[in-house]
Amino acid sequence: MNEVPGQRRPAWPTLVVASALTLLCAAVAGVAAGTAGTELTRGPSQAELDRAAAGEMALRWQVWPAGRVFPETISYAAEQGGEEKARRVGISPETRCDRGVDAKLRKALRRAGCRGILRATYIDALQGVVVTVGVAAFTGEAGAAAAKAALPRAGRPSPGLRALAFPGTVTDRFTAAGRQSSLVRQAGPYVVMTTVGQIDGRPAKAVGEQRPAMFAFIGDIADRILADLSTPVRPDCVSEAWRC
Repeated sequence: MNEVPGQRRPAWPTLVVASALTLLCAAVAGVAAGTAGTELTRGPSQAELDRAAAGEMALRWQVWPAGRVFPETISYAAEQGGEEKARRVGISPETRCDRGVDAKLRKALRRAGCRGILRATYIDALQGVVVTVGVAAFTGEAGAAAAKAALPRAGRPSPGLRALAFPGTVTDRFTAAGRQSSLVRQAGPYVVMTTVGQIDGRPAKAVGEQRPAMFAFIGDIADRILADLSTPVRPDCVSEAWRC
């Protein structure tokens, strides 16, 4: 059809395109709304539950009460057989990484991503042995493993976790010189360190030949504390403790 001079072209093709686009947008919006509704109403996936569990575990050193990280008493296998309990003497309010270990280890822990070190001191059931337990938290499992590799092995106490004594208690003689043995455990983003000595504070070099079984119980203490901190708990969306 020829165009008549001075007469406008009919506008209906533009109106049809606009109407089509409007319908398309409405359809897309409807699909998006349906998808959003499904996303909001669906339950968490397994991957999301795993991430939530890992995130909760990594924060325990910060959000748990100190008495939950370090229980008042911890059971252990006695040297003579049976079961006995170590009793907590005190917990340090200091959490900075560089305050929890000897100076020679600070750089290695900082490089590994240390976020904080919690410390508490226990005595054995016979009140002859004192042990300081340290919980070092890291940004991830790889950092914790790197830190563990940098710590002394074969039970050498130095350089290592600093002894924590409480004046006016049976632990007040426990000093750096009195550290006689150590132990390290690691799981997830946590490293649990221990350093142990005798109540009278005698230096390790003055003890002479040691009985390995004398300090064997510190492994039970470290394992208990580490297990509590590093065992994942599956989120329970019904519980008020979790927000799903």
